[in-house]
Amino acid sequence: MKVILLKDVKGQGKKDAIIEVSDGYANNFLIKNKLAVPYSKKSKEVLDSELEIRRLTEEKNIQKYSKLAQNIQKQNFVFNVKSGKDGKIFGNISTKQIHEELKRLGFNIDKKCIHLNNPIDTLGVHKIEIELHKKVKFYINIQVKEKQ
Repeated sequence: MKVILLKDVKGQGKKDAIIEVSDGYANNFLIKNKLAVPYSKKSKEVLDSELEIRRLTEEKNIQKYSKLAQNIQKQNFVFNVKSGKDGKIFGNISTKQIHEELKRLGFNIDKKCIHLNNPIDTLGVHKIEIELHKKVKFYINIQVKEKQ
């Protein structure tokens, strides 16, 4: 019997996959537990329209995030901190501080989107990666200056 999976099923397939299984397994487990629906022209049409809606939504999100990324990249990010010898700062600049600076400038971005490869603990300009979406990654420069 052919079925369309509504959820990921271990050992069978991922959500939205069309698979062939025994009638008993399909009726007594997959369909009964709402993990799948029987395959038919109508269920295939519903699946196709749902996939198209998801694709369009994904494209809109990518465009929205790309526009947001361009606006963020136009900004200057400057942190004034106390420093000691050789340009080492006391503590370091964290993702939380970068997140708060972005928020102060009007960009509400999740803290988990900000990726620091190395801790920012020296004066100068540092490149930070921000990943808003798996297809929208960009870098911003953060300037760390000594407090006057």
